[in-house]
Order: sequence, then structure tokens, then C-alpha cells
Amino acid sequence: MQEIKFYSGEDLPLELHKVRIVQKLFLVPIERRLEALYEGGFNTFRLSTKDVFLDMLTDSGTNAMSDNQLAAMMQADDAYAGSQSFERLQKAVKDVLGKEYLLPVHQGRAAESLISIAYVKKGSLVPMNYHFTTALAHITQNGGKIAELLYDEAYVINSDHPFKGNMNIEKLEETIKSHGATNIPFIRMEASTNLIGGQPFSVQNLRDVRAMADKYGIRLVLDCSLLGENAYLVMKREEEFKNSSMEIIMKEMTALADLCYFSARKISSSRGGGMCTDKMEIFRELEALVPLYEGFLTYGGISIREIEAMAVGLYETQDESMICQSPNFIKYLVGALDKKGIPVIKPAGVLGAHVDAMQVCAHIPQTEYPAGALAAALFLISGVRGMERGSISNQRDEYGNETYADMELLRLAVPRRVFTLSQIKYVEDRLHWLYDNRKLIGGLRFVYEPPVLRFFMGGLEPTSDWPQKLMAKFKKDFGESL
Repeated sequence: MQEIKFYSGEDLPLELHKVRIVQKLFLVPIERRLEALYEGGFNTFRLSTKDVFLDMLTDSGTNAMSDNQLAAMMQADDAYAGSQSFERLQKAVKDVLGKEYLLPVHQGRAAESLISIAYVKKGSLVPMNYHFTTALAHITQNGGKIAELLYDEAYVINSDHPFKGNMNIEKLEETIKSHGATNIPFIRMEASTNLIGGQPFSVQNLRDVRAMADKYGIRLVLDCSLLGENAYLVMKREEEFKNSSMEIIMKEMTALADLCYFSARKISSSRGGGMCTDKMEIFRELEALVPLYEGFLTYGGISIREIEAMAVGLYETQDESMICQSPNFIKYLVGALDKKGIPVIKPAGVLGAHVDAMQVCAHIPQTEYPAGALAAALFLISGVRGMERGSISNQRDEYGNETYADMELLRLAVPRRVFTLSQIKYVEDRLHWLYDNRKLIGGLRFVYEPPVLRFFMGGLEPTSDWPQKLMAKFKKDFGESL
């Protein structure tokens, strides 16, 4: 797809869709936002949407569905077994992801759970380009550990490296040799690496990982939840594929994996998930776990209506004009923030814009969770709900010690076809003000900490009265403005 230029010379992303259904938003007074933070334990996951203006927490289940998806939901065959809806989904998986055998599950983390139950045991090590929170939790719950094998460039905040999600091939071979191939149930690649700024990997890197997996007889598992966006950036950044279609690039990637799994909340803008493979032995190893933990093999715990929407959504993932909207909006926001001197992950990746809280809140020690504090501060002064992607999102080690994240990021998710450009500019404006007043932001501490996935349910409190001071400065500068 050719770039669309403006006569004025402005570099703006253009929406390639029209809005036909709208949902009311609420921009409540800052006093109410402060109350909501205390009620929610300064954890943006625990905020109610009646207090949230722009919900940039995640793209999981929040992408806008198309008119064709909504129409398809009306033809659902809600049979418990042998549903025609499942047959349509099965065909879509084969056409789009190129895999013969499909096992549906209710969402992506359910796939991670079943894969870990099937393959991970005490002493297992799973090499990966980078972990995702739920993938790590399922692996460790089943007695395994992980090895994150990125190149050093991946941890550089301000960079022009096009594929910071690439796996370090030299480290991969060293890891296999030192731990033994028999102790490695699979190698996991994530498209795209969520926790280091939504950074993609190249097709060539995936080929190199495949070659290493073949050399040592190890399965290659691909998390393709954000496969479409990774493929889009491959098209833009990898010379070999600059004239290729989304369809070709996506199948090139999935063909290299023994097993693919996905969250439909991401890849197809619907609910649900799945695991797919071309290998009958892998299908058989996982098959019995689906009815045990999820539901029958032709619905896997998913609403049949969502299965219909998923099938249509998978085909739409091949549409460059649909996929490009989110990465282009993210690129715009990253560029706008960068021009104002606000440290953000570069180059712009997928899923969202990622603000470097370690630099913005350099005065807050990592022991007081700067990314969580920045997320709370942004909500207070704007009503924008982002997500902490730092040490709160980590988990303690087996001895109960805190493990600090490689990066402390505030993630501002940009779901597909949800926000307008004026709303993105509002985010830019409020972040600009917050950056200029960043010294007013203080730290957080846990008051309630669940043993697993604490970032979902945990409760925190400020270490001082910094939220009140930040609110006072906001009211001084903005008056009665919300």
C-alpha cells in the first residue's frame, strides 16, 4: 500500500475506515480520578471504565470489530459438537496461518497453560526472545524456567534498529549446549515482544531460530497473537519482503513453527484463542487437554458467535489497510512525544507507544515502581488509562525476592481502529504537561500482593502525598478544565 501524503507537508496517519457505531466516553473531574486511584489501589487494572476517558490499558479484546465480523456472528451454529462455525474457523486458520490442525481455547493464556502442562516439567528451560507475563507464569507454575535471549540492541531505548525482537542465535546455541537439548521442551518466539516495547523480529531471524531448532531436535513454538503487525513491519523494514503481501509474509513465518498459538483478542479482533499445527503427533499430545480444561474440540470454551467473528477477523488480518492503522498511529504518537524530548521506545513498534519511566521518573528508585507511578500519574491528570510494564509486572523469584525488570515502561496501547487522531493528540498534550512536571510524581509500595500475576490484582499506595501535590499543580495550570 502506498503512503498517503498531505499537500500541507504534515505527516499524519489517515484512518482507512469510517465510524458507524459509537460508544460514550466519560471525562470525570480530576478530584474523582484521584478518588478512583485510591479505590483501585493505584493499579490501573482495578479502575472502572466509568472513570476512564481513553482506555489504553491493552489491545486485548479492545480492538474494533468490523461490520463483516458483526454480520457473521448472526449465522452461528451453536451445536455443542460438529459445529459448522468451527469448520469455517478451521478453514480460516488453514488459509491464513497455513496450519492443518486446530485446537480452540478460550483465550491465549489458556493455550500457554495447555502447552506448559503438556511439555514443561521440573528442570525444563524454555529459551525465548522475551517473556510475556502469562507465558512466564505458566512455565514456572509447571516447574520450568526461561532464558531470554535478545541482542544487546533490544535494551537500547532510543534506537533505529528495525528488529529489536530478534533472538540472539549465538546465545541460543550456548543455552542449548549448556542445558542440554533434552531439557528444552521448546523454543518460544513472540510476535511481537510485548514487554520491550512491541518490537518485531525479522523473518530471517526466525529462519535462523528454526535452523537451530532442527540442529538439536527441539520444537519451535510461535506466539502469533500480534503476527499481523509483525508482518506489517517486516514488509516495511525487511528488504526481502518490501514487495510481498501480508498473506505471504504471515505464512512464511507460521510455516517455520511446529506449533502456533494465538489470542484471538489480538490477532482477529474477537474473543477466544487457538493452537494450530501441521504435525499430527503435536495435535495428539495436546488434543485430550482441550475437553479437560476448556470445552469440546469444536468450541474450546469460546462462544460460537465469537468463533464466527474470529474466522472473519483472521482473513481481515491479511488486509494491510486494516493492520496498518494501529502501527501508524503508534508511530505518530512516538514521533510527537520524541520531538518534545519525552523518552520513548524507538523505533515505534506495535501494540502501543512505550514511555521510558526509568528516565521520566529518574528520581524514583526502582524499589518504588516508577512505571506504576507514572501510569497512576497520567491517569490522574488526564483520565488516560495506560499499563505498567515494569517491575510490578514481574514476579518474585522462588525465594520470594523481588526481581526488577530490564525496563520500566508505561505502555499506551493503541487498539485497531478505536481512537481518533484528536484523542491521540490529547494524550500527547497531557503527557507533555506531565513530563514538564515529572518531579512531582512520587513512588508506590504494595499493600496487597497476590502470589501470581500481581499486576492484575495487586494493591498499592503512594509513598507520600505526591498525588495531591500533582493535582494542585494541574488545577493551577488548567483551572476548571477536565
